[in-house]
Amino acid sequence: MSDAEAHPVAVDGLTKYYGDVRGVEDLTFAVERGEIFGFLGPNGAGKSTAIRVLLGLLKPTDGEASLLGRDVTNREELRELKRHLGYLPSDVTFYDRVTGAEVLDYFGRLRGDERRAELVDRFPSPLERKIKTYSSGNRQKLAIVATFMHDPELAIMDEPTSGLDPLVQNEFYELLEERRARGRTSVFSSHVLSEVRRVCDRVGIIRNGRLIELDTVANILAEGGTIVTVRLAEEPPPSALEFPGTARVERQDGRYRLVLAEEFDALIDRLHEYTVLDLEVREASIEDVFMHFYGDSDAEDGASASAGDGSRQGTAGSH
Repeated sequence: MSDAEAHPVAVDGLTKYYGDVRGVEDLTFAVERGEIFGFLGPNGAGKSTAIRVLLGLLKPTDGEASLLGRDVTNREELRELKRHLGYLPSDVTFYDRVTGAEVLDYFGRLRGDERRAELVDRFPSPLERKIKTYSSGNRQKLAIVATFMHDPELAIMDEPTSGLDPLVQNEFYELLEERRARGRTSVFSSHVLSEVRRVCDRVGIIRNGRLIELDTVANILAEGGTIVTVRLAEEPPPSALEFPGTARVERQDGRYRLVLAEEFDALIDRLHEYTVLDLEVREASIEDVFMHFYGDSDAEDGASASAGDGSRQGTAGSH
């Protein structure tokens, strides 16, 4: 298997600055063939900037990136790539004066439409009506059909389930899982933690334009440890509840929240010194992991990156 087949997405030291403002910096990762890979982070973290550089919409300041073995900064290679690529932007726009059917006809002529009938049935929208009458949900469903009807080897998506109701979201997740089973590769950005856990094989967590974690969802959750919430009759400082094996201790609303990496028995020994009023123990959720990486400092990080990750409209499947 060639490197292009093994790594449909390969990024090495990818950096994009907007003047002095960092969009992304020194991103390095590779996506395997047939993988569902997720960029996780809040708005302004750098996810959209990374996607736009990968699509050739932005020129990188430094570093290299390739899709399906083609250099994304080479215009000729990028043109060839687009026949094998599906793109679903975060803010879908179409010409308002054409019908949904005319949109699909146009993209079908460009790249093919062998899965059009099937996808129209799964993601129905009023194709005979003009786009200006569409709801946001119908626009997104039309965009999904346009993105996937030529059965692209690689699909890149930016917040793909925006505007979709839960039933349509589930249908979309099933589409991604079917693609994975057939060796097709999907990359998407999201801040919806439940969908990342539902469909992603691996996740890259981006903070302030930098990749701060890259692992499987299962491993990231496993490293999240055990979450213990306890209410005590006494009010010791959080530091008093720390012991070897405690990742961190926080106090909020009269309760203590401990994250344990190991040594649960040591917690019992420590709590024996106090009067326990109630106690809850659970495994870490992906929300817990997310807050571990971002915490209360994300507002500052997001502000520094927001100039490079603002909203930009796009047309589904057009890149």
